[in-house]
Amino acid sequence: MIEIKNGDCLSLVKKIQDESVDCIICDPPYFLSNDGMTCSSGKMVSVNKGDWDKKDGYKEIYDFNLNWIKESYRILKKGGSMWISGTYHNIYIIGSIIQSLGDFRILNNITWVKKSPPPNLSCRFFTHSTETILWIRKGLKSKHYFDYELMKSFNENKQMKDVWVIGRPKKEEYKFGKHPTQKPEELIERMLLSSTRENDLCVDFFGGLSTTMVCCKKNNRNGISFEINPDFHKSSRERLKHTHTKK
Repeated sequence: MIEIKNGDCLSLVKKIQDESVDCIICDPPYFLSNDGMTCSSGKMVSVNKGDWDKKDGYKEIYDFNLNWIKESYRILKKGGSMWISGTYHNIYIIGSIIQSLGDFRILNNITWVKKSPPPNLSCRFFTHSTETILWIRKGLKSKHYFDYELMKSFNENKQMKDVWVIGRPKKEEYKFGKHPTQKPEELIERMLLSSTRENDLCVDFFGGLSTTMVCCKKNNRNGISFEINPDFHKSSRERLKHTHTKK
């Protein structure tokens, strides 16, 4: 079962029962749309992504993250996993909220190293080439699922480290549209396969083009995602229609 819902995640998630979800994978807004410039395909372009990537100051950003993280806690099973992607723009706020809620445990701080990051146009800073992914468990003393052997098999039969070198989404992942913060399937799939079993239920609060749901469908997981933008939601439906379960 894969469901992709169009609307505000904080309203739609109310319909999900308490402690009914095995895994949450989220790529929340980084709130970088500040009228600055960046580099894309060798060209200078605006960093503005949309109204969904704008908030007025620290308190609005904090409250926004607090609200969806509280809902995550409500729906997640004891021992369930949550994966949150971010950069220094938002990950420290999120980490602070996680710690303040008291019954979450951060299991790993994953560093995703991008193979081909865009250059820094100002030449006054180091090039931003990484993102942080927090792997979090509900319950300080709960037991979580980790497919250790599968992760070893992905890493030449050696323990997988918390630094993942993974490139940008492949060309075919853009076939039905392109999202400005789209994550590669390889990255999402690693989170999903390491922390869930077949038929587990995974939720994504910020669906985008439904990369998490695509990975769920390919790997026999159930999934529910929310996307507020109707155009991205429409493209997601088409993308999922052409996604098939791996044999």
